[in-house]
Amino acid sequence: MKELAELAQKRRGVFAILCAAFFFALMTAFVRLSGDLPSVQKSFFRNLVALLFASGVLLKTPEKFHFEKSNLLPLLLRSAFGTLGILGNFYAADHLLLSDASMLNKLSPFFAILCSFFLLKEKIKPVQGLAVLLAFAGSLFIIKPTGQNLLSPGAVAGVLGGFGAGVAYTYVRVLSGRGERKPFIVFFFSAFSCLCTLPFLIFDYHPMSFTQLVFLLLAGLSAAGGQFSITAAYSYAPAREISVFDYSQVIFAAVLGFFLFDQIPDLYSLLGYVIICAVSVGMFFYNRAHASAE
Repeated sequence: MKELAELAQKRRGVFAILCAAFFFALMTAFVRLSGDLPSVQKSFFRNLVALLFASGVLLKTPEKFHFEKSNLLPLLLRSAFGTLGILGNFYAADHLLLSDASMLNKLSPFFAILCSFFLLKEKIKPVQGLAVLLAFAGSLFIIKPTGQNLLSPGAVAGVLGGFGAGVAYTYVRVLSGRGERKPFIVFFFSAFSCLCTLPFLIFDYHPMSFTQLVFLLLAGLSAAGGQFSITAAYSYAPAREISVFDYSQVIFAAVLGFFLFDQIPDLYSLLGYVIICAVSVGMFFYNRAHASAE
C-alpha cells in the first residue's frame, strides 16, 4: 500500500510539473503577443498578478505576512536575481524563437550548480562539472555566435535570464532550509520586482491597447499558475524524481511558436536542445541513482 501511495504521489508530481511547464510556455507566448512594449513594463504586469495571487494565499494563513527578520537578506537577493531572470527571459522571448528563449532559460539548473559552489560551499562533483560544460556547449548551438555578430542582444539576455533564475533558485533553497514559507517567498519576490520596475513604468510608460493589456494580464495569470503548479509538484515528489519533466516547456514553447508565430527552429538550435536535454536526463538518472545509493 505504501508503494502504491508513493507512486500516486509521484504521478501527481509529474502532472503538476507538466502543468507548470505548459503555463510558463504560455506565459512566454502571451508576453510576445503583447507586442512592442519594454520588457520592464511587461515584467511589472506579470508580477502584479502574481503579487495579488500570493497575497490572497497568505491572507488565508494564520501567519499572514510575517517572516523571520534573519531571512531578509536572502529574500532580497532571491528577488533581485529573480527580477534579472524575468527581464532577461522577457527580452529574449521578444527577440528569439520562443523555444530558443525557453531553452536558454533552462540553463538555470546548471547555473544553480555553480552558484551552490560559491554561495553554499557545496562541492561540484566531476559529473556535475562535465554536465555544466556540456550544457554551455549546447547553448552555443542555440546562440550561434559568428564573427560578425558574436552575441546577439536577445541571446545575451536569454543567458542572463538563465543565470538570474539559477542564482534565485539557489536562494530559494537557502530560504526553504531556514523554514521560510513558499507563498511568502513568491509574495516578497513579486512585490520587490513591482517596486523595482514601477519607476521605469511611471517615467517611461508606453501606452497600451486593450488587447495588449489583456495579453499581459494573461501572462501574469499563466505565471501564477506556473509558480503554484511547480510548488505543488515538489511537494508531491522530490526534485530528483520529476525535475527532468520540466524540460517539456521547450516542447510546449516550440508548438506555440509554430502555431502562433510560424517559428521553426533551425538544425543548430535543435542540436542545442538535444545536447542540453540529454545532459539534463543524464543528471536526472545520476541524481536518482546517487540518492538511492545513499
